[in-house]
Amino acid sequence: MSDKMISGISHITFVVKDLDRTDKIFRDVLGAEEVYDSGEQHYSLYREKFYVAGGQWIAVMETEEIVKRTYHHVAFRVEGSSLAAYRNRIKQAGLEIRPSRSRIGGEGESIYFYDYDNNLFELHTGTLQERLEAYKKG
Repeated sequence: MSDKMISGISHITFVVKDLDRTDKIFRDVLGAEEVYDSGEQHYSLYREKFYVAGGQWIAVMETEEIVKRTYHHVAFRVEGSSLAAYRNRIKQAGLEIRPSRSRIGGEGESIYFYDYDNNLFELHTGTLQERLEAYKKG
């Protein structure tokens, strides 16, 4: 393997206005574990917290520089049997669920929701292979 090959995703970063408020989404909705809180000691650009969800490192940074909503998002893989429970957690957190895009059979199901700062999250039941097979069948 060449040293120029990407070996995976290092981390995902979200930028939010209120880190403490967003903490509830990562803990209560996504079930993430907080592993770091910078507090007042800033080693990066802003105050930040690190979480681990599904083995993935997620950084959340606090600033006033928030952008408008887009379709840019991160999708976390979940089991289909857990979608209803996630939908309830999202609603209990007072978050906005975005209507799903149109889908063809076999590509999995999704719940899309915005956090308080216009970051879009997707909880998805499918895999890349399942989606490629569904698209091939049309």
